[in-house]
Amino acid sequence: MKLAVFPGSFDPITKGHESIVHKALTIFDELIIGVGVNSTKKYYFTLEKRIELIKKTFEDYPNVKVEWYEGMTVDFCRKVNSRFIIRGLRNAADFEFEKSIALTNHLINKDIETIMLLTDVNFSAVNSTLIRDILSNGGNPNLFVPEKIKDMLL
Repeated sequence: MKLAVFPGSFDPITKGHESIVHKALTIFDELIIGVGVNSTKKYYFTLEKRIELIKKTFEDYPNVKVEWYEGMTVDFCRKVNSRFIIRGLRNAADFEFEKSIALTNHLINKDIETIMLLTDVNFSAVNSTLIRDILSNGGNPNLFVPEKIKDMLL
């Protein structure tokens, strides 16, 4: 069985993230969405809420698991026995940023490969920061979040 890890903070999950998961599932049998925790980072949603939103989004997908982790993604991959990291790309700047991380991860662990997938063009301008800004200003982010969690953010 081919397993991949899709890491991120998912603060919150977006339609762009959702589209990357759907694309990854055409390549991999199972996907673990790894919710990274960085003690120095300030989050809008709690870890528990972020996990709840992701689980709700993919509740009909038994081959999508959600786990949280601290530390390096390559170490998390080793822990869950995955050789593949999935990353979504919205634009050329994302590619340059992700390429340097992928090369570093491969230096740390030669068994790890990063698979970069293009975000659906309809969601290429969407990111979690945009959604947090909308929420912080009393707006409605429903255009940008998965259908199943729309009522869970307001």
